[in-house]
Amino acid sequence: MNSTIRNIEIFELGSKGKESSSPWSSTILLVRLTSADGQIGYGEAPTTFMTMSVRESMNEVARTFSGKDFFNVEENLNGFYRDSFYLPKSMQHTAALSAFEIASWDLIGKELGTPVYRLLGGEMNRKMRAYANGWYSDCITPADFVAKAKKVVKMGFTAMKFDPFGDAFDGITGEQLARSEAIVAEMRNQLGDSVDLLIECHGRFSLHAAEMVAKAMEKYNVFFIEEPLHPEMEHSLRVLRKKSGIPIALGERLLNKADFARVISQNLVDIIQPDVTNSLGILEGKKIAAIADSFGVPVAFHNAFGPIQTAATLNIDTGIRNFLIQESFEAFWPDWKAKLLSEGYTLERGYFKLKGKPGLGIKVNEKVLESSKVDGMEPYDPSEPPWVVSNTFSMKKKDK
Repeated sequence: MNSTIRNIEIFELGSKGKESSSPWSSTILLVRLTSADGQIGYGEAPTTFMTMSVRESMNEVARTFSGKDFFNVEENLNGFYRDSFYLPKSMQHTAALSAFEIASWDLIGKELGTPVYRLLGGEMNRKMRAYANGWYSDCITPADFVAKAKKVVKMGFTAMKFDPFGDAFDGITGEQLARSEAIVAEMRNQLGDSVDLLIECHGRFSLHAAEMVAKAMEKYNVFFIEEPLHPEMEHSLRVLRKKSGIPIALGERLLNKADFARVISQNLVDIIQPDVTNSLGILEGKKIAAIADSFGVPVAFHNAFGPIQTAATLNIDTGIRNFLIQESFEAFWPDWKAKLLSEGYTLERGYFKLKGKPGLGIKVNEKVLESSKVDGMEPYDPSEPPWVVSNTFSMKKKDK
């Protein structure tokens, strides 16, 4: 066995136009590592309004990983940490490094003929409850949300996340709050208590606005409220938690276990949402989950990009005891993304399962990989930020 990384290829994938379920991932970035023995491993990096900078960071990581032993995950990451002066604060670099870390584990599992989760402690959760996201494109009114939500329930999902806040940003007016509350109220009224409602804020509010939102949402038995404050205002999370009984979730913008240790140990959060594609990959994700478990904090991994991210995430979910629920956009992906894997995990009636195949458990469809190559920045729509589900920000119907 020769576990040297012989070849590194970086792919940018996408399609023409903005993706409706998740505009922030209209492009995705993959890395393909090939070992000296010809074994192949895949990893994925996020692109949210930073496709080109992450791609260039992946080229930087490639220089340091070339010729390395892919089994030495800790050593290879630490070497880049040593050389990258801004790594702890650079999402571009942590995103790039995460892709290589994930691909290394895919190689390790394939080389040893076993799934990654067996190398991390084995199975604890043989199926993982999913919540739907990306389902509410073009939804403006309460009736719009409910009509689409009922279709999601028919798919078998028992939980769904959505952003009802339209064009509110930083502050929120009485009219905006009333409109947002009407959406949540009608969702709860029409779907009943058998469906969990997860409220997405996208880190858009000041403390005062977040307090208004939390107070308005409390009566609707909300599963959690996600990123209610601007991310740089984490010091105010303690104030918000004292004023609201709604569990607060966050984590997709935290970059490593030290970031999570800080917010968890300071009692700033109820549920953590690490993202394996920007917080240093699978092994770091396992460590983050262990830190959270030590404080009794459950984990609901952020998962808003592509299928390789999902597969990597599920290999952690399978083996942690504080698993809560798993985000899923799968049912609302464009065709190219849905067909990128010819073999992998399953999502049936609202639950994920891994098949127990070696590595990440996936097989990439080479035809789709080739036909979906793109080059350049992701689409940009000046009428709404890329982090919202399409056509939900302006609160006005758009012509198709």
